[in-house]
Amino acid sequence: MDFKLSEEHLMIRQAARDFANNECLSGVIERDEHQKFPHEQVSKLADLGFLGMMVSPEYGGAGLDTISYVIAMEEISKVDASTSVCMSVNNSLVCFGLEAFGSEEQKIKYLTPLAQGKKNEELYIGAFLLSEPEAGSDATSQRTTAEEKDDHYIINGVKNWITNGSSASVYLVFAQTHPEKGNRGINVFIVEKNWPGVKVGAKENKLGIRGSDTHSISFTDVKVPKENRVGGDGFGFKFAMMTLSGGRIGIASQALGLASGAMERSVAYSKERKTFGTEIKNHQIIQFKLADMATRIEAARLLCFRAAWQKDSNSDYTESAAMAKVFSSETAMWATSEAIQIFGGYGYVKEYHVERMMRDAKITQIYEGTSEMQRIVISRGILK
Repeated sequence: MDFKLSEEHLMIRQAARDFANNECLSGVIERDEHQKFPHEQVSKLADLGFLGMMVSPEYGGAGLDTISYVIAMEEISKVDASTSVCMSVNNSLVCFGLEAFGSEEQKIKYLTPLAQGKKNEELYIGAFLLSEPEAGSDATSQRTTAEEKDDHYIINGVKNWITNGSSASVYLVFAQTHPEKGNRGINVFIVEKNWPGVKVGAKENKLGIRGSDTHSISFTDVKVPKENRVGGDGFGFKFAMMTLSGGRIGIASQALGLASGAMERSVAYSKERKTFGTEIKNHQIIQFKLADMATRIEAARLLCFRAAWQKDSNSDYTESAAMAKVFSSETAMWATSEAIQIFGGYGYVKEYHVERMMRDAKITQIYEGTSEMQRIVISRGILK
């Protein structure tokens, strides 16, 4: 057991930290205020190789391990969770799924530009379309349909809460082909955004991660070639569950970054702010708050690293990813709230960042599996 980061990991951490502070920090409050997608920042992530971190170089990726991904996600999320969630979806849900289960043709045509984040010098990212108005945690209740017709499928339906909804060029769309088979009748398809019948709905006006673009996507008689189905007939639900386990490591890392970023701001503020004739860092109540934050954050970090290590070791990481996500997300919500308390009235003001971080933290308890669903996953692992 070795808790020391490698030289490569340290370099990645520094690169991600520099990127966050130099490219994301400036304008992050404005992007949040105006719900502006961080196009420039995501494009620069592509240039750094951070949109396909774990993809093999054979398909345009950086070929890094999951530990590297966790490190980079934490550093970027400390500053801008809207940018980091775009990175997470492309890495964890889209690229991972295509590399693990896609055909060689699909990898060449779609995975390679997705891993590079660029196609013809333009931003090229993906989105994961599983949730529906009546199918959130209950992903088996897919009402989007994919009717088989000769050499293609016809897709009809609506998807909700789609991150990268308007910015993505490629969608992974889950749809029911054989209703009588239940979850064994679900398939997943690669659908290009500009195909006839695909419509992007209005942007959601969200509490947090307001810079990321969240939309509903509708499909009306969208014709999808059979070669764009990923995996065998009925593989879609299994694809979703296996891919989401990796996605939870990404969201756990995002939550970790929000928590650790809030603590860093709290530590710095405690050395500047004075009350009762001394810096507030000298007050025991502030010291205890910081001590509790540091302890919980370190525990969250170790859970993230453990899940990442198991994934890289080809072990079953379903339970560890769920533990990392539920603990990290709840730590993020608690730590950002504590940060506001440390800042006092200033914490309630946008220019001090921590109120935004608390708003951003809430979604980590919901998307890619709610905290309640993670507890179901964990308890099943314990009781089996």
